[in-house]
Amino acid sequence: MRTSIAVADIFHAAGSAYRAARAGHLSLAELKVMSAIENCRTAALGGHVEGCDDCGHLRISYNSCRNRHCPRCQGAAAREWLAAREADLLPAGYFHVVFTLPAEIAVIAFQNKRMVYDLLFRAASRTMTTIAADPKHLGARIGLTAVLHTWGSAMTHHPHVHMIVPGGGLSPDGSRWIASRPAFLLPVRVLGALFRRLFLADLAALHEEGRLAFFGALAHLAKPQAFARHLAPVRKKRWVVYAKPPFAGPKAVLAYLSRYTHRVAISSRRILAFDKANVTFRVKDYRQEGSARHRTLTLEAGEFIRRFLLHVLPRGFHRIRHYGFLTGPDRKAGIERIRELLGAPPPPQPTVDEPEVSKPPDIRPPCPCCGGRMTIVGIFLRWRQPRGPPSRPSPNREPSP
Repeated sequence: MRTSIAVADIFHAAGSAYRAARAGHLSLAELKVMSAIENCRTAALGGHVEGCDDCGHLRISYNSCRNRHCPRCQGAAAREWLAAREADLLPAGYFHVVFTLPAEIAVIAFQNKRMVYDLLFRAASRTMTTIAADPKHLGARIGLTAVLHTWGSAMTHHPHVHMIVPGGGLSPDGSRWIASRPAFLLPVRVLGALFRRLFLADLAALHEEGRLAFFGALAHLAKPQAFARHLAPVRKKRWVVYAKPPFAGPKAVLAYLSRYTHRVAISSRRILAFDKANVTFRVKDYRQEGSARHRTLTLEAGEFIRRFLLHVLPRGFHRIRHYGFLTGPDRKAGIERIRELLGAPPPPQPTVDEPEVSKPPDIRPPCPCCGGRMTIVGIFLRWRQPRGPPSRPSPNREPSP
């Protein structure tokens, strides 16, 4: 079995050289992400000492950076998020829909992340809710959860939105549930055409208002004529909207969400080798079929870091968003109403005799020596190492004056 290689290992080995080679060209956000990944679960962030209640074994546990771009920290964040959303699941089929930006738009998005990513969310959600509300299609108010991904399998810049959509929605008067067909939600060609129109109209408005910035090879796009010429081909191109068959029940939806909601550009599981100079990892070529789809890619360590940092999101940008009946102040009551219309039992509630303030579950791994319960016996601050207990003086040692 190969030794596990973490993204942090590559940043530790090649991060300093990468920063030196690109001094003055890295944003503050990128530098913060690098620092967080390098310091995650090290003495730089402090931690605590755990002791076994049975055998006295001691174990050091360092704090996590909790940065949303850190592969090590996203597992716990995903579990917390899923626990909060489990009550929202409905006893209905769920569809997976993907909206992707063409390459000509993706290059603009990279230099205008906050504006264009936000526009991607708005255009995709408006497309879904508009077509679903049309009586010619579903004629219902739907709900959906959207997750932004900005990478392809090889960590190239490839912005797209994944959506999880229940197979149906509320009637306009809210009195009944309108179910979609078992294996069909909405026509993807109609979705693609409306998505293209809405997105390009709002993108042109942003350009006209001077809210887009262009640098380097794209600097000429600041001129209206050049911008119009750049967009001319994509106005005629078919924008592909991809829809997968429905999931096999609510548990499958949760399993999917756990893989997608808090994913980063690459997980450590995909990294196969690192020799201090080059990184080899698994990729998928979606243009191929069968075994040819899975292959490996080797990148120089600096190029690996560069591609990873392509996907740093603007500060405060929400990459998971909810729409339709899954949002708003009446969301909880609305979901309860839908469950009634579907004849589904309410989600389990905590028993009334539980204390108001309950003790959080013990998530610490058991003692590696005896399997006993580990408890915190000491805390140490950032950039410090835990100190051992004072040793007893030797009986033969003379006391110092």
